[in-house]
Amino acid sequence: MANDSGNMSMPMPPSAYNNQSILYMPMMQMSFFWGKDVVVLFSGWPGSGRLGMYILALAVVFLFAVAAEVFSVPPNFKPRGVRPAAAAAVYAALYGVRMTLAYFVMLAVMSFNVGVLLVAVAGHVAGSFAVKYRALAAVARAVDGP
Repeated sequence: MANDSGNMSMPMPPSAYNNQSILYMPMMQMSFFWGKDVVVLFSGWPGSGRLGMYILALAVVFLFAVAAEVFSVPPNFKPRGVRPAAAAAVYAALYGVRMTLAYFVMLAVMSFNVGVLLVAVAGHVAGSFAVKYRALAAVARAVDGP
């Protein structure tokens, strides 16, 4: 696109760089990779070259994924004498916790680390298994009787 002088380049506005320091923004990994040098959820965590902290980060992602699946099934209780607004507030709070955990897992996976991805999927699978096992065990107890 040409400007008035016929030059094909688009100059930056003069105010964009006048006496301002440019902040260093490191490039983020945009393809999947193996390795323990990764940033998961928070800047500087688990840190570079720290295997123990990387394993802790993987454990946290796993537990968040399991908890997100466990909270996906609302509690099965019939509130007696509880106002509908109070019961709805409890369900809404549990939903908020579930969504917070799910978004944390999503952000962790966006680190593009294969280990984090595998642990997140394994956590969702383990959480789904726990929820389904509990439901099927309750049905089997109800069918078989005491």
